[in-house]
Amino acid sequence: MTDHVLITGGAGFIGTRLARRFVRAGATVTVLDSLISQVHGDDPANTSPLLRSLDGIATVVHGSVTSKEELRAALSGATIVVHLAAETGTGQSMYEIDRYVETNVGGTSKLLDLLANEPNTVRRLVIASSRSVYGEGAYRTPEGAVVYPPHRDDAAMAAGDFDVHLPGHGPLVMVPTDESAKLHPSSVYGITKQMQESLIMTVAPTIGIEPVSLRYQNVYGPGQSLKNPYTGILSIFSTLIRQGKDINIFEDGLESRDFVYIDDVVEATFLAATAPDAAGGIFNVGSGVATTVNEVVAALFDAFGTSVATKISGNYRLGDIRHNVADTTRLRTLLGFEPQVSFREGVAQFVQWVLTEPIEGERYERSLLEMAARNLLK
Repeated sequence: MTDHVLITGGAGFIGTRLARRFVRAGATVTVLDSLISQVHGDDPANTSPLLRSLDGIATVVHGSVTSKEELRAALSGATIVVHLAAETGTGQSMYEIDRYVETNVGGTSKLLDLLANEPNTVRRLVIASSRSVYGEGAYRTPEGAVVYPPHRDDAAMAAGDFDVHLPGHGPLVMVPTDESAKLHPSSVYGITKQMQESLIMTVAPTIGIEPVSLRYQNVYGPGQSLKNPYTGILSIFSTLIRQGKDINIFEDGLESRDFVYIDDVVEATFLAATAPDAAGGIFNVGSGVATTVNEVVAALFDAFGTSVATKISGNYRLGDIRHNVADTTRLRTLLGFEPQVSFREGVAQFVQWVLTEPIEGERYERSLLEMAARNLLK
């Protein structure tokens, strides 16, 4: 391919691997990244393996999507834009509201404003959305109806009832959530991802650009940040295991997520950016398999060959969902893509990489204190 690809947030976990995928296909790649310390350390040139992995691969522009000047410079010559740049993390978004909205929504609006009002060569724009736009996602009632229940009640969770409920119906059973599901995010992060997606899917077609939205599930694998306490439980639990510390399992350990391996995410994103049939589409990117937190802990113990004490505490975070599994039918039928890496296989590869990395543990405890101080962690 002869495309010139701009990846915003391209020095991150997904972006660096995606850059290499495009280069293997013959594309030229530019990366725009603000290199925040929460991901890259205080001296990225020396402390960020992700950034160093782009040496000789891509042109790196140190800048922010909140700056029109820096965006304009990075857009020069681009024919495909993959918009990954975003503040991530459900918990942190509930108290760093302005930063999340400014970066995620403001950065997207600036990108679209430039594309709408200034000459450019962009023909396709891919937005990294999130499963968080669904809130609790799809459930089936005892009568067989598919419903989208409201967010869980604080008082019920405080009493140890962590399941989702819909007034007037009996016990609900989670079912895979497809792209036609109701959008009702339960966190500021989810709201900003919905707004990013809506802006791009609405504006891009009016200016002759093909939009594609990818609703990523829980992405994991070698290279994800071990410094950032908001990147997910695999990183957090791995660090605790290496430190020999107890693992506090929130709720009852039966809450579940759809974990999708980084290589599968990169390939799906590459197809979204290049396949003709992807134009205008919205796609779930996941494994289609629900994995509970208890199962995550067991898989990590197996991969590390050791264990630590665990406690199912009943603690919970406001804004968290109960269950999550994607219906990936559209990704399979339109783009012909199916995930290749099972959770057990992916965890084994993740742990092999983790064991080569320094231990980064103090930020997790700090993040819990920050949330508890704001009454978001109970």
